[in-house]
Amino acid sequence: MQEFVEFTLSGLATGMIYAAIAMSLVLVWRGTRVLNYAQGAMAMFTAYIAFTVINHTGSYWLGFVAALMAGLILGAAEERTVIRPVTGKPPLNAVIVSIGLLIGLEGLAGVLYGSGYRSFPPAYPITGLSIGSVALGITENDLFTAGAVLAAAGLLAAAFRYSSVGLRLRAAAFSPGVARLLGVRVGRMLTLGWALAGLLGALAGLLVSPGTFLYPNSMDTIFVLGFTAAVIGGLESPVGAVAGGLILGVVLNYVGGYLGSESVDLFGLAALLLVLMFRPTGLFSAAPARRV
Repeated sequence: MQEFVEFTLSGLATGMIYAAIAMSLVLVWRGTRVLNYAQGAMAMFTAYIAFTVINHTGSYWLGFVAALMAGLILGAAEERTVIRPVTGKPPLNAVIVSIGLLIGLEGLAGVLYGSGYRSFPPAYPITGLSIGSVALGITENDLFTAGAVLAAAGLLAAAFRYSSVGLRLRAAAFSPGVARLLGVRVGRMLTLGWALAGLLGALAGLLVSPGTFLYPNSMDTIFVLGFTAAVIGGLESPVGAVAGGLILGVVLNYVGGYLGSESVDLFGLAALLLVLMFRPTGLFSAAPARRV
């Protein structure tokens, strides 16, 4: 029973990271119908920026803020310089340029920082927590991870629902033609959406890096699992993205704990294939997919 509790709590913490990547993909997909294959590479690159700032200043939080700001800038720059020129062209064009950006960022990281594995510092201690003599299987840093992702999701949900900027973002995503007639600067709103997606990706990179080594390809697997979480939750649903991340995190932790870590990637791929075959709109998507 104790093992089950440990695997569950640890899986929820890991699932929060998948949820952050999934939300970043949903933000972009809702607005532009593009899957940003460079999201993982952007998260990795912002983690390197945080690593550099931390090493030079000794302050984790300065590195944290620098990475989030870098994520905002990278997201906006990608939309303006890479995605916008192929808007309205065949969908494959956007796929190719985002994959090209993925390769370019990973190559640039290798040139600037080398291909060696680097240890990334956590925000809080990674010693296990317990209640009395019962180990919980999570750490203070896991609690910070869960709190940071939930806070980001809550702030975004509140902004989209209650602020004028959020209303314009939703209008630009769901009906750009009508939004333009009402005076909404649709291009700016799409850029803002990509910037927020970049910020969420940067947050995921910061949160996952203490549990793994940082290297140019370090976010590739995390991106695939984040994409799986987004598909499970439905690419139209931010709430589904969080739920999909938590479900995937817990299930894969059970698989790793009971069947061995070598089975985790296989089960992650199997989950993606099953959802795509039997519920392609996702488990939490009630509405049919929009046509653009």
